[in-house]
Amino acid sequence: VQIEKNMMFIILSLIVAVAAFNIVSTLVMAVTDKQADIAILRTLGASPGSIMAVFIVQGALIGFIGLGMGIAGGVALALNVDVVVPFIERMLGTQFLAKEVYYISSLPSELQWSDVTTITGVAFVLALLATIYPSWRAARVNPAAALRYE
Repeated sequence: VQIEKNMMFIILSLIVAVAAFNIVSTLVMAVTDKQADIAILRTLGASPGSIMAVFIVQGALIGFIGLGMGIAGGVALALNVDVVVPFIERMLGTQFLAKEVYYISSLPSELQWSDVTTITGVAFVLALLATIYPSWRAARVNPAAALRYE
């Protein structure tokens, strides 16, 4: 059971890592799209640190909203798996755990808040780490080069 629990932690961490990569790609596209706006802010006196802070806050907000939706959906599913699985079985016309084949006929679910807290912490840290590269790239925008072709 402990090996299964460790594997589930690794699988959930990989899913969170994919989501963090999506945050990175979204922010890189935002930085690329907003280079002229960043250059104007820099010429008006914004420091590189303040430009970094804007994109870190944007990425953290994206991560926080996604984290909230993921926690709400995951906890709701874990608490209602005894209702959701029969509904899916009826919709698909199949039985996932046939009594003739398996020793158990239902899918047990026990919500452990320590696991939820651990995955939540890992997800939020990865979301914050995902904002560092795009915000650093935004802070390095050269105003003269960015405004040259605008």
